[in-house]
Amino acid sequence: MMTRAYSLLSGLFPQALAVNATLRKPGVAGTAPKGAVGRCEPIFRTLPGGTAVGKFASLGLACGLLAACAEQSTTPGAPGAAAPPVTAVTASHKVGVLLPMSGPNAALGRELLAGAQLALADNTAIQVDLHDTAAAGGAAAAATAAVQAGDGVLLGPLTSGDTVLAAPAGVGAGVPVLAFTSDVAQARPGVWVMGITPEDQVQRLVEQARHDGRQHFAALLPNTPLGKALGNGLQAACRDQGLGEPAIVYHGGTPASIADAMRQLSAYDARLAAARQTTQAPAAPTPVAPAVPLTGSANRAATLPPDLAVALNANGPQQPPTPSSAAPAETNVTLGNPPFDALLLGDTGLNLKTVITELNTAQVSLPAVRIMGPGLWSAFATKLGSIRGAWYAAPDPAWRQGFVSRFMAQHQHAPRPLADLSFDAASAVRAAAQGSSGVFARDVLTRPTGFPGVDGTFTLLPDGRVRRALGVFEVLGNGAEARMLSMPAPGSATSG
Repeated sequence: MMTRAYSLLSGLFPQALAVNATLRKPGVAGTAPKGAVGRCEPIFRTLPGGTAVGKFASLGLACGLLAACAEQSTTPGAPGAAAPPVTAVTASHKVGVLLPMSGPNAALGRELLAGAQLALADNTAIQVDLHDTAAAGGAAAAATAAVQAGDGVLLGPLTSGDTVLAAPAGVGAGVPVLAFTSDVAQARPGVWVMGITPEDQVQRLVEQARHDGRQHFAALLPNTPLGKALGNGLQAACRDQGLGEPAIVYHGGTPASIADAMRQLSAYDARLAAARQTTQAPAAPTPVAPAVPLTGSANRAATLPPDLAVALNANGPQQPPTPSSAAPAETNVTLGNPPFDALLLGDTGLNLKTVITELNTAQVSLPAVRIMGPGLWSAFATKLGSIRGAWYAAPDPAWRQGFVSRFMAQHQHAPRPLADLSFDAASAVRAAAQGSSGVFARDVLTRPTGFPGVDGTFTLLPDGRVRRALGVFEVLGNGAEARMLSMPAPGSATSG
């Protein structure tokens, strides 16, 4: 489950890729840039529990360099070294691979190279032309060199930042770019985002919720890059699927801001006022006591202001307490339904705990409202019993087993999750190369039936987005793994 969660984050926060150097595994080249861990801290500390952070990082990033991969690559001898001269090509197709083959992320780059090579292993007509994005000139120079070498398609680069630098060379030359980032902002005609994006997860959740009869969508999200991506994804999904504009509120991450945001989004005050008005019973008439003649100090007190009367009669009869005007306990009031029937959340860790508390206060729950969340929940779904019935979208782990077996047979270790992306990209390129003469057919890359991928069927859309056949999982909680509620049939990843 943890590896699946890591794959969902890959590319969204490119700074996290330098963390592997801090783990100091034997054979990992380079050291983490100063401050790299600090920049990644907000990403990882949202996971529940201190130990989970270490497990999450180690599963995604801690592996040594592979000797087999190193022997197959054309890695420059040292960081900053110039790319080797391009030799004559006898193959009918050249695939430019843009990855960090030196520096702190070299081990990760070699892993993705191995994934691409596995997809192309038995096709001798395709030649891999490797370019180091960590060498002098960075990703821009690597992409330019690949285009000048006559590469017909580019696989990579790894991060969102490198994609910004590398994409212009490919787009300008009409060379397709299949980048490994999860930042959907980089998607455009000719540049595909291969990572499993938050937007893709939301598309799948909205599709399933719509089939479940949900029509009115809302979101309570953190004001973070992930939260914004989820919010943008919800707007796009509702638009793509013919639904009304969703209500989206972002919070600042503090308990007070979460409470205020939930109160606003759920129309709590209006619902509470309506519930009180409905349940308030007519007040019973107050019995009138028979008149009693007042004598002495009591008669005098009756003619004085109340505060002075009390002062003068400190030892005598006391005035009854003033009835309280405070609102009745809110837990005793049953509220009507909120103005939405499906709610998307984006938090993890302690903030998610606060959100759940506010859900209970605002009486937002099943069956009136379907709670949905990011694929990151797969890492700790067994602990989410308090929102039992909530959904998240993620790949079906069963799909990956065949790829893992093939990779282990060749490299004697399980692949890192990011290798899934390079294998998928190379598989699509291989299909596009079939039957063409020295070029890669773009109409094949964007064929409606898509391609069978490591984590399920995926389709490259003309606008640069990638649709993946993600499963919808239902949280059971109480230590039980989430169950897969629905998995689209092969070829159905084209919705949207």
